[in-house]
Order: sequence, then structure tokens, then C-alpha cells
Amino acid sequence: MNNFQIKGICDENLFSVFFKNNVKSLRNYLYFKFGNEEQSNDMTQEAFIKLWENCADVPPEKAKSFLYTVANNASLNQIAHQKVVLNYSKNNSLNDRTNVNPEFILEEEQFKSKLEKAIANLTEGQRTAFLLNRIEGKKYAEIAVMLDISVKAVEKRIHGALLSLRTNIEQFK
Repeated sequence: MNNFQIKGICDENLFSVFFKNNVKSLRNYLYFKFGNEEQSNDMTQEAFIKLWENCADVPPEKAKSFLYTVANNASLNQIAHQKVVLNYSKNNSLNDRTNVNPEFILEEEQFKSKLEKAIANLTEGQRTAFLLNRIEGKKYAEIAVMLDISVKAVEKRIHGALLSLRTNIEQFK
């Protein structure tokens, strides 16, 4: 009977030879996958650690497959984690107002309500022309066609709206 009865790849010499034969190719594989040398080195190290921890369960002929599977899964987990972090930071940067002065937020809300009230007090023609121009981004000629009036009339309505808004806003300050 053979004295070589060690299960898996737990023999230090066998593991060392396996490591030397596969570390460079695994690192290159992960480098091509990540595009980042530091991450590929870390994932390579993690994969070999996982192989050593499970050496009794991994036969030598399946060690390479195990190693690449572990490395691939770890890289996919890393990518998924980066996506979660990116989405979290993107979503929270829009909602994060902790660095904004509460007084500023209050003034902003008051100004917004005052502006809405001032726009509501405009004549219907002024309000329509003003909102089409400033909110919808329509040009004077487009507004004239839509409202069936002259371009000069559009200019007059928007000018009147701006004067009225300026007056109402100045009263707010």
C-alpha cells in the first residue's frame, strides 16, 4: 500500500508546488477581470487562503478548479459590493442635507412658497407665457404660435411677469 495517504492538497510541499505553479496565472486572470493590480493580488491571496482552509476536502486534481471558482466568486461579490456602495452614495448624496444650515432650509421653503404665490398672482397671459419660457424652455416664437399671438405680445407678457415677480420678491426680502 502507498504511504502517501494524505487527503486533499494539505501536504505543505504539494501545496507549495501548486502555489508556485498557479499564483501568477490566477493573479493575471484576476488582473484582467478587475483591471486593478491591488485587487487582483488581494483576491489571489484570498483564494489561496480559502484553498488552504479547505485543503482536506479538495483533491489535488480539482484544486485548480476550486481555486478559480473561489477567485471568480470573490471577484463577483466584490463587484456587487461596489455597485451597492455606489448606489448608496448616489442616493444619499441627493438626500443628505446634514451639512446644510437649518435656517437656510427654512428660508428656502419660505422663498419657494412666496415665489409660487407670486406666480399665481400673475395674469393668466403673463403666467402662461412666463412658465412656457422659463420652465418649458420654449422660445418666444414658439410661444407666440402656441398662444396665437404675436412675438411682441409674448415679449410684453414675459416682461410684465418679470416686473411683477421682481416687485413681489423684493417685498419678501
